[in-house]
Amino acid sequence: MFFSRISGQDKVIALKVIVVSPDTASRPALEAAFGAGARFTVEFVNETLERAEGRVDASAAAVVVVYLDSGSRPELLALQRFMARTGGRVPVIVVTENFDEALARWFLQIRVTDFLRKPVEPAELVRTCIKAVEARPVGETKEAEIYTFLPAAGGVGVTTLAVETAFLLLREGKKSGATTCLVDLDFQNGSCADHLDIEPRLLLDEIVPNPERLDDQLLEMMLAHHASGLAVLAAPNRPAEMRSFQPGVVTRLLDLVSTRFDNVVIDLPRTWFPWTDDVLVGSDHFYIVTEMTVPGLRLARRLATAIRERLGDDATPKAIVNRFEQRLFGPGLRKSDVEAALGTMMAGVVSNNYRLVREAIDRGVPIEEIKAGSNVVTDMRKIIFAETGAK
Repeated sequence: MFFSRISGQDKVIALKVIVVSPDTASRPALEAAFGAGARFTVEFVNETLERAEGRVDASAAAVVVVYLDSGSRPELLALQRFMARTGGRVPVIVVTENFDEALARWFLQIRVTDFLRKPVEPAELVRTCIKAVEARPVGETKEAEIYTFLPAAGGVGVTTLAVETAFLLLREGKKSGATTCLVDLDFQNGSCADHLDIEPRLLLDEIVPNPERLDDQLLEMMLAHHASGLAVLAAPNRPAEMRSFQPGVVTRLLDLVSTRFDNVVIDLPRTWFPWTDDVLVGSDHFYIVTEMTVPGLRLARRLATAIRERLGDDATPKAIVNRFEQRLFGPGLRKSDVEAALGTMMAGVVSNNYRLVREAIDRGVPIEEIKAGSNVVTDMRKIIFAETGAK
């Protein structure tokens, strides 16, 4: 999942156990048992699931343990809602005093991983958690390939390149069944939906106050779909309003998207937010987009340097020079100048074809639909598939 990539926290996040139980007396014994082998870290929620379900964030957990009163209908309904929200992505172990064959069958139907009868020895619970983690099918832990585009300056065409990358991956994915989602994280001035002539459906006012409400069903409702089949996650922009909220909202959003789609393309705003670091560190391919001018090249280098100083080896940006024009004679920059300025961080150049790009944007269609084999698409294909190692 997206969370497991952030800031060197892999081990902590991957082996985190959340224990939901109103019984505080058993907490010391459980802490000792889980901490004995240094394999797990434990987070306790000392309430019933009915009361705490909105605050249990299972996205960053390896296992969730729920102590349940099987005779309480509200608690059973709370478990059912919780299982629907997690969508089977995280193993859930239920501990209860009494259960019969019908209840055990219901646990299996709602995809509870395992269930134990009280009293449970702490060591037995630890063994059950280890078994649940090790038994996870490989397919369920598959992560999306994440491509992130960040502008070095305004007006460099970052959204155009992000959109065309999403279309490229979508077309290639049809051969293997891989799915692609375009995510617009510029909540103030984002234009991915406008480029594609679709209605943005991500309602931030619904999820920012209660990010735990965001589950697979709500995500499906907030996804827009282009006629090509491309899934798009974008919010109606508000140019006169600076939106700032907890980083957990964005990482929760990307966590859900990355578990559902094979490829995720992210259009980042130029403004740096508290969650920007997490997005960059969580990306497999990270591009700074600039243009073929001396200021543009300098801005790209400065931004790349600042990011490396800030995030270290966790983020390795590459630069794409957009609207490139080859000049053999006369004044102005040449490709050799661009290569000398950017050095090893240069991913490639994208040719300047303003009329073609403008027509694609005005019609809300891929460039390839207007002109097959155009220089813009050919250049992007070289960059994206050379980076991923695809043929």
